[in-house]
Amino acid sequence: MQIKKLLLPVDGSSCSDRAVNYAVGFCELVQAQVVLLHVHKAVPQTLGKPNFDEAMQRLHEEAQEVLQPYEEMLSLAGVSYETRIVSGPTAEVIFDVAKAEPCDLIVMGSKGKSNLEGLMVGSVTHKVLHIAPCPVLVIR
Repeated sequence: MQIKKLLLPVDGSSCSDRAVNYAVGFCELVQAQVVLLHVHKAVPQTLGKPNFDEAMQRLHEEAQEVLQPYEEMLSLAGVSYETRIVSGPTAEVIFDVAKAEPCDLIVMGSKGKSNLEGLMVGSVTHKVLHIAPCPVLVIR
């Protein structure tokens, strides 16, 4: 199996940091391209035009802040990457992007920023492991 493209979902957590570090080394070995993904909450359309636009702008700016250090790491290592910012349920978005790109591997952290939510409703990583259209490498 040749890995040409991997999906790297990040949220700014320490587990995401470790996943990016691992992915950089991995991509250097196999010359794979990265799809760097950040998923944010969906904004309800019912907010109305000015409020919806402001909320989307704020979420986009926050996503850019999360992605920027990872983009720098990938660039410094000479890893080819594309960035995606998508809204929606995190595990389902990861599935959709992995399938649409199409990715050969998903590399992600074992926990995200919201550990408490993971305890209550099941972790995003757990969900991705069950629905992913390709292998998943979980970094702790």
